[in-house]
Amino acid sequence: MADQNSLDQLSINTIRTLAMDAVQQANSGHPGTPMAMAPVAYCLWQRFLRFDPADPIWPNRDRFVLSMGHASMLLYSMLHLTGVKSVNPKYETLGEPSVSLDDIKHFRQLDSKCPGHPEYRWTSGIETTTGPLGQGVATSVGMAIAGKWLGAHFNRPGYEMFNFDTYALAGDGCIMEGVTNEAASLAAHLKLSNLCWIYDNNKITIEGHTEWAFSEDVATKFIGLGWNVTRVGDANDLEMMGRAFKTFKNTTDRPTLIIVDSHIAWGSPNKQDTHAAHGEPLGEEEIKLTKRNYGWPEDEKFLVPEGVYEHFQAGIGKRGNEERTAWLAKFDEYKKEYPDLADHMLRMQRRELPEGWDKDLPVFPPDAKGVAGRDASGKVLNALAKNVPWLLGGSADLAPSTKTRLTFDGAGDFTAHSYEGRNFHFGIREHAMGSILNGMSLSKLRPYGSGFLIFSDYGRAPIRLSAIMEIPTIHIFTHDSIGVGEDGPTHQPIEHLASLRAIPGLIILRPADANEVVEAWRVTMQFHHEPVVFILTRQALPTVDRTKYASAEGVAKGAYVLADAEDGKPDVLLLASGSEVSLCVDAYEQLKAEGIKARVVSMPSWELFEHQSPEYRDSVLPPDVTARVSVEQASTFGWSRFTGLTGERIGMKTFGASAPLKELQKKFGFTVENVVAAAKRQVEGK
Repeated sequence: MADQNSLDQLSINTIRTLAMDAVQQANSGHPGTPMAMAPVAYCLWQRFLRFDPADPIWPNRDRFVLSMGHASMLLYSMLHLTGVKSVNPKYETLGEPSVSLDDIKHFRQLDSKCPGHPEYRWTSGIETTTGPLGQGVATSVGMAIAGKWLGAHFNRPGYEMFNFDTYALAGDGCIMEGVTNEAASLAAHLKLSNLCWIYDNNKITIEGHTEWAFSEDVATKFIGLGWNVTRVGDANDLEMMGRAFKTFKNTTDRPTLIIVDSHIAWGSPNKQDTHAAHGEPLGEEEIKLTKRNYGWPEDEKFLVPEGVYEHFQAGIGKRGNEERTAWLAKFDEYKKEYPDLADHMLRMQRRELPEGWDKDLPVFPPDAKGVAGRDASGKVLNALAKNVPWLLGGSADLAPSTKTRLTFDGAGDFTAHSYEGRNFHFGIREHAMGSILNGMSLSKLRPYGSGFLIFSDYGRAPIRLSAIMEIPTIHIFTHDSIGVGEDGPTHQPIEHLASLRAIPGLIILRPADANEVVEAWRVTMQFHHEPVVFILTRQALPTVDRTKYASAEGVAKGAYVLADAEDGKPDVLLLASGSEVSLCVDAYEQLKAEGIKARVVSMPSWELFEHQSPEYRDSVLPPDVTARVSVEQASTFGWSRFTGLTGERIGMKTFGASAPLKELQKKFGFTVENVVAAAKRQVEGK
């Protein structure tokens, strides 16, 4: 039996050689960081990480995030060697490996469980999709926040059901990204002592040495932010790494940054091109020399030596199983003591809703003056959050404007001194907010974040990632058009709707009145895998008389006939979303008075509409009615899919202007007269 030290080194070198061989076989990828960080990952997983490979979705597991996603082979090697099991979409563990040796041999190939960057949902054991640098560490802050909230909400005397830690491994690229600074600042402010970032300080990026672009003192910077900072001078020093992790575990008042000094070294003394080695395969000769340096069989590929699997099973496997088994036994007792809390915990894990989740939703009476979209949403949100305890969130310093504050008794604020609060203050950090929301959603909370639509650009990367990961994060944006008025072009979103609609898998909801807002929230709460973007107005919208026009329940289908010709055979279709729907209703009434048969179609969600059957879509937009007018106070880009090339599209073709709303509407053609004139031109075929 090999001694402990030799088994440690054998296991570390197995991680390294698997990474080398996989990258070489794929002829693509980054071998340097997995090789340099292999001892760090080994020490963490084998000795500290509270994680059971047999059940990688155990709720109180520690989270490990590989923020430098290009080093994906490091994670795939760990998932394989520790024997992590695959979980199916029904949350069942079937005993199959998450990552087989064959998967590793097909690294970066089509349908492999080992894609170029780690993908949540695709490979069990991966906690979040990482690719864009900085997203992983920022998302890890959301996981740490979730851990604190879950503990405050569910833990009871004698029952510490949630106390997990979150670890994230980052490189120079992550540390340079602005989102990292935003997230680190908030993590320190909230004193997230369950958060540990490990910084691989290897001084190499794609272009070469970091000194070309990066000279800040990272340790001093993080100390200034309020982090505990410790340093390990050599990534290969397992004893010092262990000490650093113990320091983190003993720090109870702030997050911890462990700076690990590493360098990318190869078998050949002549290998000087660290840039190439960092981002490219090593080459067969260099691999042989490196393996020789490890005392490895030079011609063996994808070798896992005897004893390595067993060593991991005796370490993380045994420890993780014991910790999960003890937790499950405790949970059985907890269910008897706190049945309602236990029920909620189970529903959260399966993204299910509690009984009566939609009771007491408001109904808004017809009102010509109406209610702003943001105000209606605030009322609905508060009604829902009373019934769904894990519906929580906040804004990027704009809650008074976005109306996203929970105001009922007991809602409270999430602060460093009160982790049970449900109102979050993300500060003016739109980018980090989106990433943090994703981390909270990945931890099975139902989070929302809000801001002005114009600032969705700042948070686009995490919005996109929420769609890639298929997690039901809720993004709320108000001040949705030139309706912002006097604030002018810098604050008037023009291209943003089209831009967000371009993201696959993202559901956009732009409701036309207060009752459409209610239905939009009802639809959203039932999603398990779809992220949603709410697009809401600042200005009041007339509340449609639903006794005269169609029910707002049509929102669930994305688009519906709101007002129709008496015989159901319109001459012209008026298509709109949001605030422009009431404009089309007014135009419809004028056309009707003039004997022109029109149909108004409210289209709050293109995506939901396109999910409907062809028969339903044709019933709303009859193919034989080619006279069509779309109206939206945003870019016309994309509307031709519904109007056809011969239809008219009333929208924004330039940026906006600073003026009162009514003047802007007149200037840019959002008037009843202009819609009526366009409809007549369409009917006449001009």
